[in-house]
This record gives sequence, C-alpha cells and structure tokens, in this order.
Amino acid sequence: MTHILTGTALALTLLASPVLAGNTDTVQKFYDVLSNPGSESHANALVAVMAEDWESIGDYSGKNKTLDGVLGQIGGFGKLVPDLNWQVEAMHEAGDFVTVRSRATGTPAGPFFGVDGKGRSFDILAIDIHELEDGKIVRTHHVEDWAGALQQLSGK
Repeated sequence: MTHILTGTALALTLLASPVLAGNTDTVQKFYDVLSNPGSESHANALVAVMAEDWESIGDYSGKNKTLDGVLGQIGGFGKLVPDLNWQVEAMHEAGDFVTVRSRATGTPAGPFFGVDGKGRSFDILAIDIHELEDGKIVRTHHVEDWAGALQQLSGK
C-alpha cells in the first residue's frame, strides 16, 4: 500500500511540475518587460500573458490600473529611467497565485516624482502577488518602496 501511495504522489508531482513552471514562466514575462520597457517584443509578450481585463492593484483607492494604462506607464518609465532593471529575487507559487520579491534599480534621466536626483540611482524592494486563471495573469497586487527611492534620489 505504501508503494502505491508513494508512486501516486510521485506521479502527481511529475504531472504538476509543468503546470507550475508555466505559471512562474508567465509571471517572469511581466518582469522581463519592466526591465526592457521600450522593447515592443517584450510588450507583445506581456500582452500575450495578461488577461484583457487585468487589474493592477497598488492601494485601496479603488482606482485600479488596466493593462493599457500600465503599458503606457511602463513606456514612460523606459524613457525616464533608461537603465531600469527589475530583478526577480524570489518567486513562490501556491495554486493560482505567484508571489514575487524583486529589486528595482535605476538612474532617472530627469526629475522622478518631482525629485531631481542629479544623477543619483535608486535600489528598492517590491513585493507582488499575481493571480492567474487559465494561464493568464488576471490581477496583480503590488507594493514598491517608492518613498525609499525618492529618499535615495534626494541624497537624504
């Protein structure tokens, strides 16, 4: 009986592995675009993995961003922070949720959220929780340390 249970558990693990890799691969495309915001091929790859009605939820104001809004914002970041690098440091999957701890670094080419960094760079932590349905990201809750970025840029 133990051999049957062990064999069943192994079979389920092997069957589940490609699905799990698919969700993390899908989410990785999100970060590929953040680090290559001016790239049309990366933007197309992002659109391919996002649900049409995807929501970006960064606070409780009820003013969630849509895919079109975020694509425009990412393009603007690409111009403002041409060396933006959004590095995934850890990714954890639980069912249809993928949680990511990442690090964003960059040097703004001009004033950033009203702060002239005078050539200074930022290095911040971000935490995101992506929800997937049918292999597409439908919702992303996120928190970035933009206050820390502004403090670093102001030299304080």
